[in-house]
This record gives sequence, C-alpha cells and structure tokens, in this order.
Amino acid sequence: PVRAVARRWPASVPSLQKWSQDRPVVGGAGPGPANGPAARPEGVSLGSRARALARDRGAGRAGEAVLSSSSPPPDLPRGPPLGPDETRPGAPSPLCPHQVKSEGPKLVPFFKATCVYFVLWLPSASPSWFSALIKCLPIFSLWLFLLAHGLGFLLAHPSASRIFAGLVFSAVGDAFLIWQDQGYFVHGLLMFAVTHVLYAWAFGTRPPAPRLGLVMAALSGLSYALLYPYLSGAFTYLVGAYVALIGFMGWRAVAGVRLGGTLWRWTELAAGAGAVLFIASDLTIAVNKFCFPVPYARAVIMSTYYAAQMLIALSAVESRDQDGGQRD
Repeated sequence: PVRAVARRWPASVPSLQKWSQDRPVVGGAGPGPANGPAARPEGVSLGSRARALARDRGAGRAGEAVLSSSSPPPDLPRGPPLGPDETRPGAPSPLCPHQVKSEGPKLVPFFKATCVYFVLWLPSASPSWFSALIKCLPIFSLWLFLLAHGLGFLLAHPSASRIFAGLVFSAVGDAFLIWQDQGYFVHGLLMFAVTHVLYAWAFGTRPPAPRLGLVMAALSGLSYALLYPYLSGAFTYLVGAYVALIGFMGWRAVAGVRLGGTLWRWTELAAGAGAVLFIASDLTIAVNKFCFPVPYARAVIMSTYYAAQMLIALSAVESRDQDGGQRD
C-alpha cells in the first residue's frame, strides 16, 4: 500500500517513495532487495519482520487517509490566481512603511537643496542667475531622484518619463519666474501649463471618476470667478486656461487614489496630495499677484510647491502602465 501511495503522490511524499523502494517486502514481488524467507538476514526473527509489515500497512493507511482528505497539501496553491489589484487575506498592504523608507535616502539631496534655498532666502527683488540656480536646485535634485532608479526605468514606464519631463519644464518655469517683474511671467506660466499637461497625461484617464471631475470643475470655476474681476488683457484668457489645466491635472491625480481595503498604494496617495498642494501653491501666486498681498506669500508658495513636486516625483516610483490609459 505504501508504494501505491508513493506512486499516486510522488511529488509530495518523496521520502515515502524512497522508503517503500528500500524496504524488503515479505511474501510478494516488489522493488526491495529480495523477497521471501531466503532473503531474510541471519538474526532477524519472524516477529520483527511481522512488526515491519504492520508498520508498512499502517503507513499505507495513513497515506490513503491523506489522499482522501478534502484539504490540499500545504505546498499546493490554494484558490484561484489573484488579480493585479488583489492581495491574500492577511498579506501586507501595498502601503508598506519599508517601501516608503527605501526611497528616503534617494531624497536626501532634495531635502538639502530645499534647506539651502530657505536658508539663503535670496531677495526676489534682485534676480540673478545664482538665485535662479538656488531656486531650481530642489527640482534638479528630483531629476536625480528619478534617474537614480535607472534610465531603463524611465524608458520602460511612460508615466515616469512624463513626470520627469514635467519636472524639466518646471525648472525652466522657475527660472522664468525669477525675472517675472521684467516681463517673463507669461513665459513661466506657459512652462507650468505644459507641466500640468504632462502630469495629467502621466496620471491617466482611468478610473474616470466623473463625479470628482464635476467637483473639480466647480472648484476651478469658482477660483476663476474670484480672480476674474482682477484680471485684464491677455491674463483674462491665460489665467482661465491655466486654471482649467491645473484643475484637470488635480482631477486625474485624485481620481487614482483608492482608500478601500487592500488597494492602497502610497504612490497614488502621493500623487493626489502633490496635486492638491500644487493647486494651493498656484492659487496663492494668483491671489498675491492679481488680487491682494498674501502674508508670508513667498514662504507659503515655495513650501507647498516643493512638497508638491516631491510627492509627484514619488508617485512615479511604482509604475503600472496598463493599455496606455491607466497611470503606472
């Protein structure tokens, strides 16, 4: 019986099969060394062979009981295969602290560059190439953060490469805004408009979240309505288009955030939070420039802006390109 069990379940009971082949069998043919009384070694009594036969039969009954059990062996797969957004019950959530901590060392240059900007706090009234460099230095550090994951990573994941391109246009826009009083504000505005197009493209169109889109459209319309009385000339149209673009970008970023069950992804949370902070930063710029002075405007604008860019760059780490529509 034990040899029959081993033949029916060889992968899971290899030791049982080997034992059945090496065990001498009394009174029958089998793969043992020999059979019958002539093969019994000297000094081995019939009683010991009878006990061995009883053990063989007991092992056979135990093997048959295992085979007839309704539960599969521990090393066999249980249940249907998982989908791309599923985890086993009790498995760790994709929002794992060690994943976040693993990206921390790569962000050290960004935090240092941000500290340099706020410590130097160069006056905006006297623009220079040095002040432009200091202002763009944190964004340059985010370039390095994405490049630290490898050029192949950026080439293989379109959403990550779009976010990287958005950071490039952001740096150019920052440099233009250093000389905004010299007539380069529109140039910076256009650079950041391209940035928002790239970010929205990276975040994708799925899930659609139409209700959230209506909410974002209403908030964007309300913001523009508050700014409209203070706008004149070309800014009436430029600011309107910019508000629509950043509202669309915010919609696509927040739409990807899933907070139910085990579907959390910290990169999606980072994208949503980064988009909200970006909107807050740009709205502060608009109010401070066109409406009335905002207390501590520069500190509010730059702190929210750098935090937004860092979070959006973090969102590129976990890429999940699916059919070109859903963000990585």
